[in-house]
Amino acid sequence: MTFADIISLYSIYAIWILMAINIILSIGGFIYYHRVKQTDGHCPLEEYPMVSIMVPAHNESIVIQRTVAALLNFDYPHDKYEIIVINDNSSDDSAEVLRKIQDKNPDRRLIVINTDSVAGGKGKSNALNIGFSVAEGSVIAIYDADNTPEPGALRLLVENLMSDDKIGAVIGKFRTRNRNATLLTRFVNIETLAYQCMNQAGRFFFFKLCTIPGTNFVMRRSIVEEIGGWDPKALSEDTEISFRIYRMGYYIKMMPLAVTWEQEPHLLSIWFKQRTRWAKGNIYVLLKNFKYIFDKSGGRMRFDVFYYLLVYILMLSSLIFSDIIFVSGILGFVHVFLSGFSTTLWVMAIMVFVLNVMITLAVEENEFSLQSAFLVLIMLFSYSKLWVAVVVNAIIKSISDAIFKREVKWDKTVRYVETAGNGKGNT
Repeated sequence: MTFADIISLYSIYAIWILMAINIILSIGGFIYYHRVKQTDGHCPLEEYPMVSIMVPAHNESIVIQRTVAALLNFDYPHDKYEIIVINDNSSDDSAEVLRKIQDKNPDRRLIVINTDSVAGGKGKSNALNIGFSVAEGSVIAIYDADNTPEPGALRLLVENLMSDDKIGAVIGKFRTRNRNATLLTRFVNIETLAYQCMNQAGRFFFFKLCTIPGTNFVMRRSIVEEIGGWDPKALSEDTEISFRIYRMGYYIKMMPLAVTWEQEPHLLSIWFKQRTRWAKGNIYVLLKNFKYIFDKSGGRMRFDVFYYLLVYILMLSSLIFSDIIFVSGILGFVHVFLSGFSTTLWVMAIMVFVLNVMITLAVEENEFSLQSAFLVLIMLFSYSKLWVAVVVNAIIKSISDAIFKREVKWDKTVRYVETAGNGKGNT
């Protein structure tokens, strides 16, 4: 057996291990979705707590009006929630847009905090800490500036949070509002449903684990106070604070009936910057929490750390090695003696991958189709390769930042004006 054979087999087995994990999580997620859909998801309360909805926003004038309108339209008791928009060192007309919204809604508690380059402009975590300093709610809700949550989302999240003292946070589901804009947004839509939503549901079903997605979630104010707010060094502040909630002994619940719609990057350059920031943030969180894998005090969080390590180590290495072997074989530099065996396993892996994703799409209205199956197949040979480039770029940037002691910078996702033909109404 040659070295090329060994590397090829490693790649195949690594992919199958990850696929087996995803299949198991998808099965759990499918069961959990089915159970939730048998109910309306509500846990009515005798008295609803005060909620502070915080929206960090930097140069978001294109989308912020639509977002605030959706937040004002919640069916949650209007006297029981406030909206705090942190207009974080924006250079566009966000301040004027928000002022006009305030003028049109004088009877609603809509607070706008306009920061400058001294106090603000340092990323989402810093903006959230600023907003939290004026928040009055016993429950904190977070929404990104491009979100349009459905009217019942907040009530569902809060009711489920208050239903059990062991729950530290409750997350909802987020959908791609502009899924029909480009081929890229179609890929993102499938990825979101199959891996971020379904896998989250499966992890909760089996392990009472969910990672906060950064938007459309609620958490207890007491938790934020106890942990001292958001880590300003964390680019993935959602993952970082999730791990701290786990270590406190709480668990995070998913309520898939609480839905928000968000604008995803429609251009590759914007997507690449966003995903590089996410990957850099996750690398930071992994390094920060790696020690807890061997520490019982880490509790169930240890599974999540291990899960992230598998994704970033096994998937990254297997995809890189398989591509190297494939290209080298075509160029005649190496010869894989087990090529027939490995080819069979690869073909089987591709078939199982497509089948697994299609099963997860089956739970969503208008998502299961032959077109979707074709897109999933294309994703495997394009989108996954882009993910490798993103992670490699994030690793290089993280190492470079550490060597040269650069301050962590937040690369904001650029928004665009959506047309009537690419919104959620056409899903």
